[in-house]
Amino acid sequence: MEGKEQLERARERVIDVVAQNMDLYGVTDSIGRLYGMLMFQENPMTLDEMKEELGMSKTSMSTSVRTLLELKMVDKVWKKGVRKDLYKAESDWYQNFIDFFAIKWRSAISENVLEMKKSLVELNSLVNRDDVEEELKELANSDINKLKNALDYYDWLNRFVDSLESKEIFELIPLKKPE
Repeated sequence: MEGKEQLERARERVIDVVAQNMDLYGVTDSIGRLYGMLMFQENPMTLDEMKEELGMSKTSMSTSVRTLLELKMVDKVWKKGVRKDLYKAESDWYQNFIDFFAIKWRSAISENVLEMKKSLVELNSLVNRDDVEEELKELANSDINKLKNALDYYDWLNRFVDSLESKEIFELIPLKKPE
């Protein structure tokens, strides 16, 4: 029995630290605990099994699983003869990071670029007006340059995300080979 307790202690330590650091992924501690628990499961689990294991409500469990599915950190799996949905943790942590990073950053990049381009149109219009003071035009031109620099950054960030998704990043920073 002592060996089983040692195994559980070792697993619980990892689950705790994973849960604590899941805020980096923008999720709650309880969702982090769910992911950590699923990570150690040998077989996929149903919502009922997860609920029982973690003592969460079925609604809370369903919401947590949905969040992990959206982040591509959990996969829905099919098993012959099982009528309930089964879930397992995505075990490729590199792919977890790539998926999460790409989902979050693509959305932020798109939103920021759209608003900056709208502002550039407005600022350029302001600079080209004859009825605007020279001092205001200088401020607008300064803002235009700042936004152009920001757009260059977002272009770079898009290419960085591309390198993650295409896995070209691993040519620059190779994965460690298993021993």
